[in-house]
Amino acid sequence: MADISVQPTTPEAIESRYQQRLARYVTAMRRGKPDRVPIRPFVAEFTAKYCGYTSQEVSYDYQKAFDAARRCAADFDWDAVVGNMVYGWMGLVKAISLKYYAVPGMEIPYDSAFQYLEPPEEEAWMRPDEYDLLIDDPTGYLFNVWLPRIATDVVPIGQPNTMRNNLSFLKGGMAMLDYFKGFGVQAERLRKESGTVSALSGILKAPFDIIADKLRGYKGLCMDMYRQPQKVLAACEAMMPHLFHVALSGSDPDRNVPVGLWMHRGCVPFLSPPQFEKFYWPTLKQIILDLWKHGVQTLFYAEGDWTANLKYIAELPERSIVFHIDRTDPEQARRYLGEKFCLSGGVPNDLLAFGKPEDVRACCKKLIDLLGRDGGYIMDASAIMQDDTRAENLRAMTEATRQYGVY
Repeated sequence: MADISVQPTTPEAIESRYQQRLARYVTAMRRGKPDRVPIRPFVAEFTAKYCGYTSQEVSYDYQKAFDAARRCAADFDWDAVVGNMVYGWMGLVKAISLKYYAVPGMEIPYDSAFQYLEPPEEEAWMRPDEYDLLIDDPTGYLFNVWLPRIATDVVPIGQPNTMRNNLSFLKGGMAMLDYFKGFGVQAERLRKESGTVSALSGILKAPFDIIADKLRGYKGLCMDMYRQPQKVLAACEAMMPHLFHVALSGSDPDRNVPVGLWMHRGCVPFLSPPQFEKFYWPTLKQIILDLWKHGVQTLFYAEGDWTANLKYIAELPERSIVFHIDRTDPEQARRYLGEKFCLSGGVPNDLLAFGKPEDVRACCKKLIDLLGRDGGYIMDASAIMQDDTRAENLRAMTEATRQYGVY
């Protein structure tokens, strides 16, 4: 672990360090060759464990989550981090009485990470005969039909109003405003306290993933692709402009850091490549193209194995995305995408949890030699790091990148 205590700590020195890291990070993301491979770990519950907090504490008190992210960024001397990778603030969840989260200390043990609860197929939040309502007015459907189903206190249309209904909107609005405004302050503190870059700005999900994750559920959507495929396609198209607006409005005004895209149900074995090409890809591709027209890059956080879909992702304009490797074959990612896009990740999470530091170092060297020899690579784990990641292994990943990643 780097000892930043021996580095200059004047405001001018920290700002200089920030500018160096920002240039390093942006150069790599634009498929260039910086001075060395940037380190951008997506650390979630690991930060809590490292700083002596429980998962419950960082889930309920986002200021503790912010604090833990800042302390890890400073102690490990990373180039960039997400301001809070424990992104689901359970205070907001409870303020608006959401049903689809399992909350640490309530539905699950206090030292567990929060979980998403998908309802049984017959109790999906959106019914199979409601596609037309969603297609005709996505916002109206979500507000009038979907919200009362997923929020305990929200009264359905036509039912007598209640005080708890009104308070859920008041508390929810205040909580959301407070939380989202906190990220700007967090980014500034990371910059001024340790010279660390905030890795992302804005968020995007594929239209298909919205239907699978929050509306029909995976099983329900699988049936719909066979029983009413045109409705599924039309629903994805109807949501596309709304999701583009959310991504663009939250993007970096300086066009340095990317919008984060968490990709869920489009890879094998959830979808076959022909299903991906027909249902998942067209609307997501159009959103990426529209963002790139505005100069906004997108981080494809490709959870799972996307090897079978790389040929489609290669269709995107050069430098328009950063592709993150989880279980995708690194060799194939380099073959299909390495000449056009920055690649990141690839260090297996089970290695960071159960392996030895020397094995982590060897893995990092192999990835740098394979993916980063000509630039355009960012070091990170395969997936978000929770509390099973061992600190000594994360130090080994950091130190190996410093040693082997110099150009």
